[in-house]
Amino acid sequence: MSQPHHEPHHDHDHDHDHGHDDHEHRHPRGLKGVLYGFFVPHSHDASDSVDDALEASKEGVRAVKISLVILLATTVLQVAIVIVSGSVALLADTIHNFSDALTAVPLWIAFVLGRREATRRYTYGFGRAEDLAGLFIVVVVALSAVVAAWQSIERLIHPQPLHNLPWVLAAGVIGFAGNEAVAIYRTRVGRRIGSAALVADGVHARADGFTSLAVVLGAIGVMLGFPLADPIVGLLISAAIIVLLVGTIRSIGGRLMDRIEPALVDRAEATLRATPGVIAVPRLQLRWVGHRLQGTATIQVADGTLSAAEAIAHDAEHALEHAMPNLDAMVIRAAATAAASTGPHTH
Repeated sequence: MSQPHHEPHHDHDHDHDHGHDDHEHRHPRGLKGVLYGFFVPHSHDASDSVDDALEASKEGVRAVKISLVILLATTVLQVAIVIVSGSVALLADTIHNFSDALTAVPLWIAFVLGRREATRRYTYGFGRAEDLAGLFIVVVVALSAVVAAWQSIERLIHPQPLHNLPWVLAAGVIGFAGNEAVAIYRTRVGRRIGSAALVADGVHARADGFTSLAVVLGAIGVMLGFPLADPIVGLLISAAIIVLLVGTIRSIGGRLMDRIEPALVDRAEATLRATPGVIAVPRLQLRWVGHRLQGTATIQVADGTLSAAEAIAHDAEHALEHAMPNLDAMVIRAAATAAASTGPHTH
């Protein structure tokens, strides 16, 4: 059956193509793509998603608890070594590790709030608490960068000798191991449940791990007769935190602005088109609310009774639930072809 060409729908497809091109541009391939995925992983993995909202929240809380314990243990060990060594680079790294551990607290609260039922005042529920927790993460990361830089500058102006350098080296390796373990775990769970805040916190931990290795470099520099290597590495850590902050702001800010991955829009549109009785999808909107998806769509169906159109819309909604496990709510409006072709077409 031939389908009449609607210019607004053509624009819709064009927007998808353009969005897809932008998506490919942001995520390069080859070695660069591997490195990009390592430091800036996707916040959603549609092929391995948790389809139950309550179970997804439980996984998020579990990830927060375990990572909090690991990071606090790492921080306590590093604080002890800072006391005996006097390393400002290690102090900067310890401050950041502690702040990274603290970011688990608002995420924990957000996941718990997200389980609450919608009310007449908050009719969409409390999923946005997770995105607000992401903003808190941004603030904490910025403060840790400022404190680390201030301590490093202070040591540049007033140098102090370091002691027990082998312990500093050991602390750097321990810091890397602890943070990388947390990064892998947070990122894996964050992708499964579609949580941008949890994935961003995982990337945060991963960067912390490599700044811990930078502490090792500072200690080696001091051993080789360059005492200023320690505060200089501390400044480099601060700069690394700022660079990481930019990516975190983009990720969390995108969620708050209802940015959606073009691949998810394409998946939803293809699913709706494949539903028997649907001949066009002139309007489709999706957005993340915390780690769950919500959206609306208008589908065009063949001329028929109202009950037939409602049945097709119900089938389309059911198909979307299977294709997109993270989907919590989808409002689908069915419009007959004749009415859609004669009336104004909204995009």
